[in-house]
Amino acid sequence: MTGRLFVKLIRRCLQHPLAPLCTLFGLLLLVPMGARLALGWSNPLGYLSDLASASLLTLLLYRRPWWLALPVLLIWSLLTLISAELVSAVGRLPNIADLHYLTDPQFMGNSTGGALAHPGLGLALLLGLALWLIVQRASRDVTTPVLPRPAWAVPAVLLLAHGTLQSLKPSDADQWQLFNLPHQGLATAVGQAQMHAEDWLAGDSSDTPPPMAGLTQLDLEGQPLLPSAGRARNVLVIALEGIPGAYIKTNREALHSHYQEDLMPKLSAWAERGMNTPDYVLHSHQTIRGLYAMLCGDYDKLDNGTPKGVEMLTQSQRNQACLPAQMHKFGFATHYLQGAGLRFMAKDKIMPHIGFDATHGLEWFNNDNYLEFPWGKDDKAFFEGALTYVDQLKKKKQPWMLTLLTVGTHQPYSAPKHYLERYDTPKQAAVGYLDDALGQFLTDLERRGVLKDTLVIITSDESHGIDGVRLASSWGFNLMLAPEQAQLPHIKSGTYGHIDLSASVLDYFGLPVPASLSGRSLFRDYAQGREIMSYTNGKLRYHDGQGTFTECDFQQRCRNYSSPGFIADSATLISQYGGQRARQISARATSLDRSLLQSPLNQHYQFGSPAIIPLQPTIKDDWADNLIGAQYLEMPKGSQTRVRFTVRSTDPQQNAYILLKGKEFEQDVPLGLPEEMLVTPDQPLQMDFSFDNPQTRKAFSFHLLGYGLGAVEVSDFSVITQLPGQTESADPEDDSDTHSS
Repeated sequence: MTGRLFVKLIRRCLQHPLAPLCTLFGLLLLVPMGARLALGWSNPLGYLSDLASASLLTLLLYRRPWWLALPVLLIWSLLTLISAELVSAVGRLPNIADLHYLTDPQFMGNSTGGALAHPGLGLALLLGLALWLIVQRASRDVTTPVLPRPAWAVPAVLLLAHGTLQSLKPSDADQWQLFNLPHQGLATAVGQAQMHAEDWLAGDSSDTPPPMAGLTQLDLEGQPLLPSAGRARNVLVIALEGIPGAYIKTNREALHSHYQEDLMPKLSAWAERGMNTPDYVLHSHQTIRGLYAMLCGDYDKLDNGTPKGVEMLTQSQRNQACLPAQMHKFGFATHYLQGAGLRFMAKDKIMPHIGFDATHGLEWFNNDNYLEFPWGKDDKAFFEGALTYVDQLKKKKQPWMLTLLTVGTHQPYSAPKHYLERYDTPKQAAVGYLDDALGQFLTDLERRGVLKDTLVIITSDESHGIDGVRLASSWGFNLMLAPEQAQLPHIKSGTYGHIDLSASVLDYFGLPVPASLSGRSLFRDYAQGREIMSYTNGKLRYHDGQGTFTECDFQQRCRNYSSPGFIADSATLISQYGGQRARQISARATSLDRSLLQSPLNQHYQFGSPAIIPLQPTIKDDWADNLIGAQYLEMPKGSQTRVRFTVRSTDPQQNAYILLKGKEFEQDVPLGLPEEMLVTPDQPLQMDFSFDNPQTRKAFSFHLLGYGLGAVEVSDFSVITQLPGQTESADPEDDSDTHSS
């Protein structure tokens, strides 16, 4: 009897005239608000954004046929889940184009370890959709009330209130704490329209190019910290994947940071023995961009354009000014070693091209991993291998430069079980594991006497960010351990960044610094401030060196703050603006972006090589198994891209199977090629095709994949982007300015 009453009660609730409205509004509001609360994104503006979006979508979908509303709700659910997953994976709420990270299941498999970071959110969205569908079916014959017309003013008032609060009291919180993704897209469109309106009212017809000398010049006019060239014989650069400067206790204390988690106590202890630069700027996201800035003394792209390391493959002069090439020129043996494969992002070509005598990746190591890690060597295994590499260098009489890159603190943040038990999150456990491995490596170097004759520089390629810490995505660190440490300060004052590392190393050794490098020397004190820029978490940031810090967001709005340096725990708002003044900031970034190439048009990239590449029996994922390094390319609007490639099987007894995928922001782009192509020992595979670019493409990647029991050689993989109908000026194979390294 009780069961019947309960079923009857449920049925009456489902058939209540207000049930469709309540379930729809509940799905659109309660699920994202609950996720925001559970994930710790509890900023009032974030809740206001959820309320505004839920109100607007409810008005648009209420009383609509289920078959019309369901696709919209599915897309909204996917965007909600994607937002949470990307924040967990890369520490940022991206632009709409970046959402394709989650549409590629193989990228998700590598980045999340094969599972969602927030399965509870996915389940809540699924249950909410199911309940809404049940109510829709149960209330088919029920007359639902019509909402009053004034209800349409509710989302408008809420959105206006959100924008007004943002304008009157801008928040330093991350974007995902202030906006949900649909609201962010709407705010972007409104910001761009507002900027155009301001330009029209002001009568702006042209912009005066901003002065660039402060960002591009080489400045060695400071007072030297050492009376003469340093005593070190060698130089060791250690780049730690994704580590922000806030993890170093000395940096936190120097900048009075409220962040107090001590995740890297061993590195912090080593920092007490060296020269630290707390106000140290990372100019961009992505490993290849960070390595280019630190090794070539130049800003990489402050957007999602083709990385300059790839652009440099088309030149044979500017690469000679990079630090490895300069050290080689003056008698150093130059070596690069990383814990992952080299072909992705063309590091197998870029590193030799900028002057490394020897470039090695995962294939060099013969020691076993301590845990399974999809990207390569875990940090303990990597540093044990690196110690062997240093021992080999020590046996030779020639001075050396060695650059190391770890990969263990890349998502999915693998760590041994006992580390996972000690820390709250896998990310923290991976950082702790890196700290122990690095601490042991430095101790072993000291025992071998390496620190007595080697300049050791410990830094990071990029920052994976920290929730609630201002500018954490741009906050790097630079720890120098030098033989003459007693003559160097423990805290290096002033603002510096990766742009300064090459000039600093050459200055330390008393070597001439090429005028084409930018930046200052960390081994000098400067009486005046300096200009510096970064682009992280979708925000363009600029410090004028005179106490004003500017931050421009995705809405094309800029805010000026009073801040002595770049990285600071807090800053005082001075003003905010858009229009021509805002475009002056982006014009600086555009000018820096063109330091190597004025246009991505008419560039011939050659990613082929004579290397013999062993194949796996199956393709595990599109990322680790990629046979070439043609990633994150830019193709201008209205252009045409031509691709030529040749693949041959090097095993006379085995066939190979090849497929080529195109991806734009990690989303598959159809290329019109067969799904699978056979390569036999007698007949190589040769392809030549083109595709149009009706709109600008950025972050466009080619994934050449193969499987079989033998090996292949990709002798040619040419990418040429030109205007339609334009005659190819020169064959890449014959172009003296095109290098396949």
